[in-house]
Amino acid sequence: MGFIKKISTSYSDAELVQQYKQRGDMSTLGDLYQRYMELVYGVCLKYLKTPEDAQDAVINIFEELVNKLKKYDVDNFKGWLYQLAKNHCLMKLRSNKSKPVNVDVDVVHLGEIMHLDDVMDKEVNLTIMENCIEHLPFEQKKVVQLFYLDEKCYKEIADFTATDINKVRSFIQNGRRNLKICMEKNALQKAE
Repeated sequence: MGFIKKISTSYSDAELVQQYKQRGDMSTLGDLYQRYMELVYGVCLKYLKTPEDAQDAVINIFEELVNKLKKYDVDNFKGWLYQLAKNHCLMKLRSNKSKPVNVDVDVVHLGEIMHLDDVMDKEVNLTIMENCIEHLPFEQKKVVQLFYLDEKCYKEIADFTATDINKVRSFIQNGRRNLKICMEKNALQKAE
């Protein structure tokens, strides 16, 4: 992406997050965001499909970041930012879905209709998954979130939760199984 100049710094993500929270310095936040802007752009392009919409979203997400990063404790900035970008895009898609759209039948191609259906199916599946994660038992929910969303390894999760590593492994396996069962059950209900 060529619309923001690359800046490099030797500070870790955690150090930059801490500096930004303490001082509120926008250049610190800019340095931190710059590291993951291509990731954010990729996520936005995946969901929004056009480079123009993705670039607008990258800028809007940075604006969201200014306030949200001060509010939340962020252990893994990259994972947290990925989730923030994904949620931003899903909200944009939902708001666009609620607006009536005039369709010129001569202009619409079958591939575009199928693509829109795929986006809506993904959104529904993500919503179902988020709901199912919320219904997992506490231990499973916590380790599944740490493992998949925060990209923590078994040892980091064991240290963070003060849980034996074998129990962490078990919670992840059981959580994944329960998540799959919940999602399949919801998919069947949706089909009926």
